[in-house]
Amino acid sequence: MKTYVGKPVYHGIAIGQIRILKKEKQNVHRSHIDDVEQELARMENAVEEAKEQLKGLYDKALLEVGESGAAIFEVHQMMLEDQDYQESIQNMIKTQQINAEYAVAVTADNFANMFAMMDDDYMKERAADVRDISERLISILTSAQSEEVNADEPTIVVADDLSPSETVQMDKSKVNSFVTRYGSANSHTAILARTMNVPAIIGLEYDEEIDGKRAIVDGFKGELIVEPDEAVLAEYEEKAAQEAAKKQLLLELKGKETVTLGGRQIRLYANIGGISDLQSVMQNDAAGIGLFRSEFLYLEKDHYPTEEEQFQVYRSVAETMAGKKVIIRTLDIGADKQIDYFNLDKEENPAMGYRAIRICLKQIDIFKTQLRALYRASAYGNIGIMFPMIISLKEVKQIKEIVEEVKAELTEQGASYGEVELGIMIETPAAVMVSEDLAKEVDFFSIGTNDLTQYTLAIDRQNAKLDDIYDSHHPAVLKMIQMTIENGHKGGAWVGICGELGADLTLTDTFVEMGIDELSVSPSCVLPIRKKIREHS
Repeated sequence: MKTYVGKPVYHGIAIGQIRILKKEKQNVHRSHIDDVEQELARMENAVEEAKEQLKGLYDKALLEVGESGAAIFEVHQMMLEDQDYQESIQNMIKTQQINAEYAVAVTADNFANMFAMMDDDYMKERAADVRDISERLISILTSAQSEEVNADEPTIVVADDLSPSETVQMDKSKVNSFVTRYGSANSHTAILARTMNVPAIIGLEYDEEIDGKRAIVDGFKGELIVEPDEAVLAEYEEKAAQEAAKKQLLLELKGKETVTLGGRQIRLYANIGGISDLQSVMQNDAAGIGLFRSEFLYLEKDHYPTEEEQFQVYRSVAETMAGKKVIIRTLDIGADKQIDYFNLDKEENPAMGYRAIRICLKQIDIFKTQLRALYRASAYGNIGIMFPMIISLKEVKQIKEIVEEVKAELTEQGASYGEVELGIMIETPAAVMVSEDLAKEVDFFSIGTNDLTQYTLAIDRQNAKLDDIYDSHHPAVLKMIQMTIENGHKGGAWVGICGELGADLTLTDTFVEMGIDELSVSPSCVLPIRKKIREHS
């Protein structure tokens, strides 16, 4: 028995036979071509065939892992059609009179290296995407066949790395786990593994001789246990059975009310970043959306999103949720979320600087554009709006004045809108201390425990050196939450929690006893929280 250790990216237990997936390195040779136009046409045909393959993969992924997982292949198609990528390949064919597959290989290396050198982790991961689409093109141009996983029993796929294409094409009835030597928690393959509920480990150094051997993947510890002895195998078979029973129990909670044994109803909502997360919201049976992070609309663009662009997204979410509450947080950038085209000044302490509602109340045109889109979308569903980073009554009154201006403009233009609940995020000690007065001005509070913790403890949550003293269970933080709930109710507002602490099962009973009205958590946490609340006496 030998144990290899890596980094877990999705929890769970898998038992099966190891299959090392060896990718043959594509040896692309440079050759001179006489007919440039013919080679360009060959390249164009390969691109069209690649698009068809990606469309097929998108359709397959949509059925198996939902829209958020399938979106990877839309990204690949956009990268395939990228003008800079295309022009680089075409220019090499024209000026150097070389074969298309060699031009693709060189371009792939150049673009992948460019992405890999970037500071942003997300952009670094795009290097793998460039290589994936380029390998697809080269395979088409050279008529190469890709290796498939064929197995008659549960299989643990082990590889240096896996592309999204390879991951989606695997037979999920046979493959029950992924283990890779490279990759990161932000890689598409890691994301797909989480979406597919497949235990996965990355960063695991393995020996080639493990191929074909029986093994256990412990997705909780990040361990690959090869040729386990009978006692260890029996222990993990029992753990796997317990995990399966837990999943089944949670599935049985779908459609059930989120109500305590004493009959108290709690609203259990989900946090999302965009339309692609709606599939997960539906699958996990959330009663609504308690936090739609609208800043992702801004982060994914290279320009200020227009009113119409925003309206279409908000409307789509409202319609999809079919009357269930959708609470959309207004633009919350600054601090750890920077957008180039906003041209924000560099700040010594951005967490306490020009961010969130402070930007909106200074750059009112941006704010009003978003509010107009939100109110127009409210005619198509049950929308609530909440405003982040509030510290004073003055801010709330200014916001409400702007809201009234927007509503008056829409009425004058004949645009319809619905009834909209207005709320604020409680994420500063200042807001907690004046929460009773704030509650008289709004319909609801949503406690952002991530920022509330960092501001209460005076600890930058981005600073890894302070992790050992960053304590979200600190008595001061819990007292702030208790005070907010009590003062909110006194002032006539309902109170929820949308920060990470809302999903902490060790605090669920505490929050219920404090009198919380709503919890909004990641979609995958909805059913475990429901179970906990239904057991509360």
